[in-house]
Amino acid sequence: QIPKDPTQRWLQELAGLSQQLQQVHPNVLAKILKERTVYQNEEIVVIDKPYGLPVHGGPGIKNCIADVLPILAKMLENMKAEPLHLCHRLDKETTGVMVLARSKEAAEKIRQLFKTRQVEKIYWAIVLGNPDPVEGVVEIPIVEKEVQSHQSHYKMTLAPNYRLCPEDGKVVRVRRNRSAERAVTRYRRLGAASACSLLELQPITGVKHQIRVHLAYGLGCPILGDHKYSHWSKLAPQKLPELTLRRLKLEQSKARHLPLHLHAHRLCLPLGQPLDFVCKPPLFFQKTLRKLELDIPKD
Repeated sequence: QIPKDPTQRWLQELAGLSQQLQQVHPNVLAKILKERTVYQNEEIVVIDKPYGLPVHGGPGIKNCIADVLPILAKMLENMKAEPLHLCHRLDKETTGVMVLARSKEAAEKIRQLFKTRQVEKIYWAIVLGNPDPVEGVVEIPIVEKEVQSHQSHYKMTLAPNYRLCPEDGKVVRVRRNRSAERAVTRYRRLGAASACSLLELQPITGVKHQIRVHLAYGLGCPILGDHKYSHWSKLAPQKLPELTLRRLKLEQSKARHLPLHLHAHRLCLPLGQPLDFVCKPPLFFQKTLRKLELDIPKD
């Protein structure tokens, strides 16, 4: 049953986003990924990863990219093709450029490039609020912590090396958290409207949930649809500004359906000659930009 009201229809589309690909047969999923192939050569295959598809399996996950790599390889090449290999990961909710390798050797080579920070990654995100300053670098270590609440759960959070002394406002060094990882994210604002901003992000390091944590807890600008990092202690839908709700024609009670608006827009891979891949944001992301009257940069 498709609702007549466009907003209801949009909500239904959004709610279905993360479920869609969990319900299909693995062969169908492989075919979808084949159709989303943006580049291939003898070493690599580059796909535009869809929303709501995990890279790895786990409890309650029916479909993931890792499981269909053997089928995808056969569809792209021939029945004798060896399975494709993962080289890096993207969160389940993140869309965009993803590199797969055709051999173990190529995969190892590309993993090394990621590890030694030779791969340039550019993301786009729609965030709540406006970062101050509008361009800069967030360099705050990140650590995983257990959140003590009525449902105990784990989250990544900031483990700063410095804090402000409440008495005199001086900057004091804090004892380093042993398990914290160094995390560095460059950001710049591409546009702002409707109490939201469109940001371009370049993670220099690759810590789990780094962009989400640096934006939410470092800049105070959580990503639109990031229900996990919009609060600390509770697991609850993100609270949106009135203006944003109006522009999206949403009620706050329906905000839980909003997907995470984080897109791996571009990736530069120095393999022999530098390879540069770009994926347009998915339709839901483009629709949100239009509703919020945020302009899409032309380049």
